[in-house]
Amino acid sequence: MDVMRLIQRRILPRKWVQAVWLCCVFAGCVQSCPEGCSVCSENNQCQGCKAGWTLYVNTCVDTDECGTEAGNCPYNTYCFNTEGSFECRGCDPACAGCMGGGPARCRKCASGYRLAGARCLDVDECSDQVLACHGLDEICTNTEGSFQCDCAKGFMRAGGICVKKQQPITEEKGLFDDMQDEEVEVLQQMFFGVVLCALATLAAKGDLVYTSVFMGALAAMAGYWLSDRGGRLLDGFIKGR
Repeated sequence: MDVMRLIQRRILPRKWVQAVWLCCVFAGCVQSCPEGCSVCSENNQCQGCKAGWTLYVNTCVDTDECGTEAGNCPYNTYCFNTEGSFECRGCDPACAGCMGGGPARCRKCASGYRLAGARCLDVDECSDQVLACHGLDEICTNTEGSFQCDCAKGFMRAGGICVKKQQPITEEKGLFDDMQDEEVEVLQQMFFGVVLCALATLAAKGDLVYTSVFMGALAAMAGYWLSDRGGRLLDGFIKGR
């Protein structure tokens, strides 16, 4: 005779009933119905099943709703059976309608994909013979199931087309803008030296032409070294700085 019958016939004292019940729960004396059963006998045989289960030889078996009208899922989804129920899962992006997960279970390929063997694969529009981007200054970039047209380097999109970016306007520097005051003074002295050379050449009128040119160049060089800048260099040399 098991413990439950002893309790029912009140053979055990009442004060022990609660303690024995708890011990039976933890020890496994009290057993629940198997999964899926709504009603079961004393020997744990199913006599009725929950929704989503079917009674078969005193056992509740999960019903595959995906094989019945109950598993009717919206377009571009597929039925996935679960314990006691089902769920509708989205098709792969490559599919337009499917019978399961992945690009190999498509009913047909979505736009931007083509059938290759048993799978729907992305179409590389940028490598097709027909140019995907019609603009002369556009670059085609392939994406999953599509493509995009980007402006080439140095161009920007304006009004639906790619136009060249405007470069910032900068003032051009003159020939002598970066020169220091000392250098300008030296050039002035050299210029005066050349002028003196030209005057000496005109005055010579003969074999003395080349001599006058030489004297003018010498005068220009002397003017450079006798400038304030040359004086500072000489002063630094004398003082050892």
